[in-house]
Amino acid sequence: MKLRQWLVILIAILGVLLMFGGCHTGESNNTTSASSAQPSKPTASPLVGFAKDLQYIKNGQFTYIYVLSRKDGKPFQPDDKDFLNKNAPQIVDRVLTDDKMKAIAGTNFNLEEGNMAALKKRYVVEDYSGK
Repeated sequence: MKLRQWLVILIAILGVLLMFGGCHTGESNNTTSASSAQPSKPTASPLVGFAKDLQYIKNGQFTYIYVLSRKDGKPFQPDDKDFLNKNAPQIVDRVLTDDKMKAIAGTNFNLEEGNMAALKKRYVVEDYSGK
């Protein structure tokens, strides 16, 4: 019986040694020295304002992206939303910039084949497709 107890204790000790001892390859030291030798890359600053809104529409993977602003230079009003809904129902997604001076619109329909003339009478329209 004593031999059996001794054997169980020995196996437990070996198990603990294998679990915590393991092979030490020194990778953690190599990684630290390698990473400190390489210059760190600067992180990109987060997008804000117009760039953030434009990127949001670009992430929609639309074929056509248009930026509209009022010809009179005033901010967009609620009646502008109604006008766009009526005259450009093909616009799938649009974002109004924080200052409400520009609307960024995404669609997969070429508005030149639709009501682009009506839009251009009221707005300055910039084509950002493929940019």
